[in-house]
Amino acid sequence: MISSRPRYLGGTIGSLAIIALWWISAVTVLSRTNSEGQTVTGAIPTPIEVIEQFGVDGFNFYFKNASITLTEAAIGFLIGNLGAIALAAVALALPKFENLATQIAVITYCIPIVAIGPIIRLVLGAPGEGEPAGAAISLAALSVFFTTMIGVLTGVKSTDQASLDVVTVYGGSSWHRLIKVQLLSALPSVFAALKIAAPASFLGAILGEYVGGPDIGFGPALVNAQQSLEVARVWGLALVSGAIAGLGYYLFGLLARKVTPWSASNGKAGH
Repeated sequence: MISSRPRYLGGTIGSLAIIALWWISAVTVLSRTNSEGQTVTGAIPTPIEVIEQFGVDGFNFYFKNASITLTEAAIGFLIGNLGAIALAAVALALPKFENLATQIAVITYCIPIVAIGPIIRLVLGAPGEGEPAGAAISLAALSVFFTTMIGVLTGVKSTDQASLDVVTVYGGSSWHRLIKVQLLSALPSVFAALKIAAPASFLGAILGEYVGGPDIGFGPALVNAQQSLEVARVWGLALVSGAIAGLGYYLFGLLARKVTPWSASNGKAGH
């Protein structure tokens, strides 16, 4: 029997429960008493305080900072994914180099990007005023490289052998097998990797901004808010960052559902 409940019902109930728990915690166990004996919120503001801070900061504050961070994330996303696909293609075309290619991908995954950020910052230098930070772009690219490369390799190797045999029987070459069967078979895995890579690149860009030295972006905005003890603004920036990252995941899930409708794993993508 198929449930008639809307698909979004569970997510809505869960979100409301989290907001309620957040609100209750902010005014009870995580509250503090000021010098006048009044109970005030501490490190966790209430949802109302965050909403009020949104109104104080205004749309332009978030748009200005989000635009530069999104630019860095998009450039890093493009560079990292193109590099991962290129290396995966080399590994598939030259199987004897597959172990080396996989080891390179693992190294990019294991490198602590917070530690390597300052080194990249020293090598690339400080960005100009209002320009994307090279360190942020580099860390965004590193954040997506491993996921995409493994997704491509896994997808191509998961091709049904019977389909490959059919192409071979009808006189198809290795090129025909790759174009007509293997690449199509790999698309669901590639899109699954891209869904993860989208929010990862945004996170990598924010981490890169902590050491990259830009004046504008979510990274410097978070640092300034922390140093000024503007708790509600910190939470507002964190929530907007999470929403942007979630939107990237959603959009690639939606795209995957449109491009690969035959994949069962995409049946609920984007919902």
